[in-house]
Amino acid sequence: MTQTLTIPTSIEWHEDYLQILNQQKLPLIEEYIKLTHIEEYFDAITTLKVRGAPAIGITAAYGLAQAAGRYETDSLTEFMDLFQRDKKYLAASRPTAVNLFWALDRLEAVLEDVSSVHEAKTNLLHCAIHLHTEDEEMCRKIGEHALNVLKDNYTIMTICNAGSIATSKYGTALAPFHLGREKGKNFKVYACETRPVLQGARLTAWELQQSGVDVTLITDSMAAHTIKEKGVEAVIVGADRISANGDTANKIGTSMLAILCKHFHIPFYVAAPSSTFDLASLGGSDIPIEERNPQEITTMGGTVIAPENIPVYNPAFDVTPHDLITGIITERGVLSPCFKESIQDTIGFNQ
Repeated sequence: MTQTLTIPTSIEWHEDYLQILNQQKLPLIEEYIKLTHIEEYFDAITTLKVRGAPAIGITAAYGLAQAAGRYETDSLTEFMDLFQRDKKYLAASRPTAVNLFWALDRLEAVLEDVSSVHEAKTNLLHCAIHLHTEDEEMCRKIGEHALNVLKDNYTIMTICNAGSIATSKYGTALAPFHLGREKGKNFKVYACETRPVLQGARLTAWELQQSGVDVTLITDSMAAHTIKEKGVEAVIVGADRISANGDTANKIGTSMLAILCKHFHIPFYVAAPSSTFDLASLGGSDIPIEERNPQEITTMGGTVIAPENIPVYNPAFDVTPHDLITGIITERGVLSPCFKESIQDTIGFNQ
């Protein structure tokens, strides 16, 4: 039986602005912000007001289209120069999430045959809107495919937030939980807190509660004990970039869960749309790993929790090697090892 549920979303386009859910304020405050200028889009992405690889790409697409809509020129040559300037600016906002660059490139592609500035502006906005609606459909399909491998009443663990507020709707790793609730299926979910920015505690726990999913919060260091004592049957995570051989970059702590899955002999799934694949990266060593502000580790809630001047290493992502992954769930189906071949067959010719 299909149920009508509240699935939170974080991006809503209006005629002259993009409204986003400020994920920095969750779960205590549900604040929505209007983005109208390219600097506001850049800030929203870099400060994690909007986050999640698909949502970052959609936001950047709207930001670039809106910025281009304000260019005061009738010269296509000048228009293209300004477009390339702003595209480069937004591309510098986050280095790891490949959806950002994919979305910006999709916008550039619709300018190839334009004959006027007006046509260029129209094409860009229509492309951004299409990317937004396209992502929702891809996430729904990811959820459908995930429900074929994650059975009703499974106990499942996840990390970070790869949910509806990280995409247009449903999410990637959380899509089967939202979609499962719509279809009357139930899961028991353990959400790792995801230090240091606590996306699991602040976002995933909140989001799944909103959707009526049975979710329990744990610290990252409790993962092994929880898998053993609570009978976790699978782990599912999202991805910010997947290389041609299946090596996967995701939020720091993900590779730890993959190693635990191998030890406990349970499946480890990655859920991501085709836009997350970067076939130019042959393996995980080619994926740039963002390092963030040390204060994310040395402070919590504005309070200093570490010694003054302590050296800090703060990578935002880690890479899970392909041989630890059971399957990669995409909108085109579930890819299985050998990933190099299955990615090329399923993604490579259609990306």
